[in-house]
Amino acid sequence: MLRLLTAILALALGHAALPAQAQNGPLRIVIDEGVIEPLPFAVPEFVAENAAAAEYARNITRVIAADLEGSGLFREIPREAFLSTVTSFASPVQYSDWKAINAQALITGAVSVDGSGRLSVKFRLYDVFSQAPLGDGLQFGGAAASWRRVAHKVADQVYSRITGEGGYFDSRVVFVAERGPKNERAKQLAIMDYDGANMQPLTDANSIVIAPRFSPTGDRVLYTSYESGFPRIYLLDVATGQRRVLDDQPGTMTFAPRFAPDGRRVLFSLSQGGNTDLYELDLQSGRRTRLSDAPSIETAPSFSPDGSQIVFESDRSGKQQLYVMPATGGEPRRISFGQGRYGTPVWSPRGDYIAFTKQNKGRFHIGVMRTDGSEERLLTASFLDEGPTWAPNGRVIMFTRETAGAAGAPGLYTVDITGRNLRKVPYRGQGSDPSWSPLQP
Repeated sequence: MLRLLTAILALALGHAALPAQAQNGPLRIVIDEGVIEPLPFAVPEFVAENAAAAEYARNITRVIAADLEGSGLFREIPREAFLSTVTSFASPVQYSDWKAINAQALITGAVSVDGSGRLSVKFRLYDVFSQAPLGDGLQFGGAAASWRRVAHKVADQVYSRITGEGGYFDSRVVFVAERGPKNERAKQLAIMDYDGANMQPLTDANSIVIAPRFSPTGDRVLYTSYESGFPRIYLLDVATGQRRVLDDQPGTMTFAPRFAPDGRRVLFSLSQGGNTDLYELDLQSGRRTRLSDAPSIETAPSFSPDGSQIVFESDRSGKQQLYVMPATGGEPRRISFGQGRYGTPVWSPRGDYIAFTKQNKGRFHIGVMRTDGSEERLLTASFLDEGPTWAPNGRVIMFTRETAGAAGAPGLYTVDITGRNLRKVPYRGQGSDPSWSPLQP
């Protein structure tokens, strides 16, 4: 569950009852227990410091507000309720006006564009009830065309200062963009901002592609393609579009690739002679190492963040369950014991949870459990939910949801680790198999 700490208490009890933490340091939202109510914030339109900055100031303010409100932890106070206006970045804050409308946090900022088209954005964050800034003011710069990234960076700073967690807004998602009828869909890899903006194709739609996965640095993508008629793993450079097939051995099928945390090795499933096991490939030397040796199907491997363990799915018990084994191979330890089938496990970037897909009694679920299999919680339920991927901060999960019926179509959704704040990613089109990137540099 999510636990709103000082902010929600401050709203309920008033300034006199604020805990010492709020008096002496940043507001805190600790994200591991239940949310009572999103924290109300105000973000007056950023001040345009010259005429060229007017539209950017308006748009940047809206993206910041959308990021924060979309997290489910914050609630924007409509500007119609404002008692103060902010006409200068240097103007003193009229705390009483913001307190009167129950704004817990106040974000002010200013935008300018110089003659070369370079954008400069500065902002400050205030704890209204303690009447103090939350951290120092910050300034970001970049090409005007990258204004959305600058807005996401500001939102990440605000989110991080209040929750104490890393942000996730300045990130991207690689996924399978789909179009066409259900039984004849064209599929291609595509990349977009985490919020569905700036979608760009990475491959054509001439062959089936599935299961893309970002590298730890976000500059490369692994995926499985059927363009040869058999599943093969490809490595694609996001910036150049150059790609190469990995471990192309006759008589084998390779699929379900995942990067190691060092980005130099790849885990994958290899099927040969009717048997499927897990292998590791060194990208520089091309050396392949077998990690499992069982007559069952071993697939969907995922490293722990420290690279010491691997979680994967196997049907060695008679139906798909989750297992953990040392990263060098060895005897697996089963961690899932509930009813139904478990698959597509993904280790959280924080190392505290494993997300998975569960099928039971005709329903599909996205769930999380501790890495020892304890504290299993199902976050969603639908006709078909599958393929979880973690946000960079390990507190939000994106997945594929497909609707039922002949007209059913896949879409991308997010949910936080409490099962709260289920949202559809506002990407215009069909999409599946998302993989969330790390924060951009």
